Amino acid sequence: MLLSKSCVYGLRASLYLAGHQSENYIPIRQMSDKLEISFHFLTKILQQLTSAGILESYKGPNGGVRLIRSGEDVTLMEVVLAIDGDYMLTQCALGLPGCGVMKPCPIHEKWAETRDKIRDMLESTTLTELAKKGKDLDLRITAEGGFEDL
Repeated sequence: MLLSKSCVYGLRASLYLAGHQSENYIPIRQMSDKLEISFHFLTKILQQLTSAGILESYKGPNGGVRLIRSGEDVTLMEVVLAIDGDYMLTQCALGLPGCGVMKPCPIHEKWAETRDKIRDMLESTTLTELAKKGKDLDLRITAEGGFEDL
């Protein structure tokens, strides 16, 4: 898997928030239950997204988290960078130090092409775009259920 489990969960949580975007904060416990993610693990991931300026949180009885900006203005790249950084997009697929044009590994050229396509997709895809597609086509966001089940 190219993305860490934390990043995958961060993307799922961000898509959930984009699909439920309103003025209201979404309780983390509700998200944890709906997305089938450990509450404590999800809380740590959401803290990273809050620190990166993607989410804002509110404590108290009506507290939770929400996107700071519209999901139309948040790309998948922002979420990935907030959680995993740019490691996937800058490092050698074989983990070799110094891999590059001057001293490539056997899959350097192929990986560079694939990595560029992944970068383009992450930079050009918004949370709202995928949340809308997920709702329209009833795509899964959990092991069993789609957006409509959330």
